[in-house]
Amino acid sequence: MGSRLETYRIEAYNTAKQSENKMHDDTVARRFGFTGGLVPGVEVMAYMVHMPVARWGREFLERGLIEARLVKPVYDGEIAEVRASESDGALALEVRSRGEVCATGAASLPSTAPLVALADYKDVGAVARRKPVGADTFAEGSWLGTAARAWPGPAAAAYLREIREREPIYAESRLGHPGMLQRVMNRLLVDNVILGPWIHVGSRMQLLSAFFEDDEITARAKVTANYEKKGHRFVELDALVIANGTTPLAHCHHVAIYRPREQAAA
Repeated sequence: MGSRLETYRIEAYNTAKQSENKMHDDTVARRFGFTGGLVPGVEVMAYMVHMPVARWGREFLERGLIEARLVKPVYDGEIAEVRASESDGALALEVRSRGEVCATGAASLPSTAPLVALADYKDVGAVARRKPVGADTFAEGSWLGTAARAWPGPAAAAYLREIREREPIYAESRLGHPGMLQRVMNRLLVDNVILGPWIHVGSRMQLLSAFFEDDEITARAKVTANYEKKGHRFVELDALVIANGTTPLAHCHHVAIYRPREQAAA
């Protein structure tokens, strides 16, 4: 029988209302069958990260493993409840809002961080000029990169406010939040292609090292799958997130619908 951790409640915040991805815009999102703009999936995953960090502290930031499946939207201003139960050294995670399960996942603390070779991930950087999404977008076997990003000082504090994070370890130690790495994972898509509305639907993230808020973060990824399912077009990435061009921070599997099916008009 597993033990349940105290539920973590958040007033969800749509951080991307003004972003290029109009799936976060109320009017556009309704065309796809949603009731309003979606809170970004990477932020929902950041909400989930709170539970293993509360359980294992800095050790989780150095070598923790978390995965999330984003199954229903979380909307701006609504209460999201993050629940966790521990069994056999792992946490089963769930995010609920409006009485529905919106995300499920799991987290654990491996005894050591696995070794991942930087040289196995080709450094191509972001494209010089993005092209609109098309039939040849995200070809399997192709490589993607990002521009460098950092969250120094006030930017890190603003990020923590945006994701409603109350765990003191980040501000006290000036550590970066793993959700920042997920934001960089999304940049693998938008730094390289002009997309229409799109949706992040799931991730697996093996943390390899803690990082600091002013580190410059990039990602390198290989496209491992590109397919159609139920009218949606999916892409899957195998990626390494890196600090300052030298330190592997996280090995990630990232899944997104980059061309969703529009809802038929009533």
